[in-house]
Amino acid sequence: MVTMAVPSARLKALAAIAVQAGAVVMRHYAAGVDARHKDDRSPVTDADEEAEALILAELAAGFAGIPVIAEEEAAAGRLAAIDRHFFLVDPLDGTREFLNRNGEFTVNIAEVLDGAPIAGVVYAPAIGRLFAGDAGGAFEMTADLAQARAIAARPVPQKGLTAVGSRSHSDEKTVQFLKQYDIAEFRSAGSSLKFCLVAAGEADLYPRAGRTMEWDTAAGHAVLAAAGGSVSNWDGTPFTYGKTGFENPGFIARGK
Repeated sequence: MVTMAVPSARLKALAAIAVQAGAVVMRHYAAGVDARHKDDRSPVTDADEEAEALILAELAAGFAGIPVIAEEEAAAGRLAAIDRHFFLVDPLDGTREFLNRNGEFTVNIAEVLDGAPIAGVVYAPAIGRLFAGDAGGAFEMTADLAQARAIAARPVPQKGLTAVGSRSHSDEKTVQFLKQYDIAEFRSAGSSLKFCLVAAGEADLYPRAGRTMEWDTAAGHAVLAAAGGSVSNWDGTPFTYGKTGFENPGFIARGK
């Protein structure tokens, strides 16, 4: 965090929704939950579903008319019709981290316009970190929204890059990609926190060759872009949203 700043009212409104959803998630986290499995074998819990219901209701009330693509709704086959402007929601990104009780799970809310994430909020309630970004800049905020500080991706450090990768997923393509760079440190992290570590200048590079969905990445992408970083397809072309099936190809997230 580098300077004092004031997030936009719209960004704070999205952050407030994420914080409410985070409280729902933490209630389940404290009580302990069992996972079920969706058709793709990924885990889902009551926390995912209750938090998503809250987010959908709050977005409908505060941002009427903007369609929402949300993970659990999509898993149930309920996909809203979208045009150029929509929200992407993952109510509990990092369900495996949630079940493993390591705290590295997040609530993700992103606003997309013409294929680009124009605003995003990533809230990690168990570790008390709240990141948000839009055209007005990128911020780390307190959960009560009373304080916010601007964050920025950093230039390449002289000592070498800090790369960040998934705690739950790894692949040989990513390993080989990182061998091209002078990596001074590798950090494992869960969920969309990886984008936010790059956005906050705590890491420099986050490659991901494996499968993700748009609701996994859009909020973190928005925060990183607002912080001066970038996300591209593996071949360097623009990484966009609103694709058929909402499935992502591999991507590379970078600081400055």
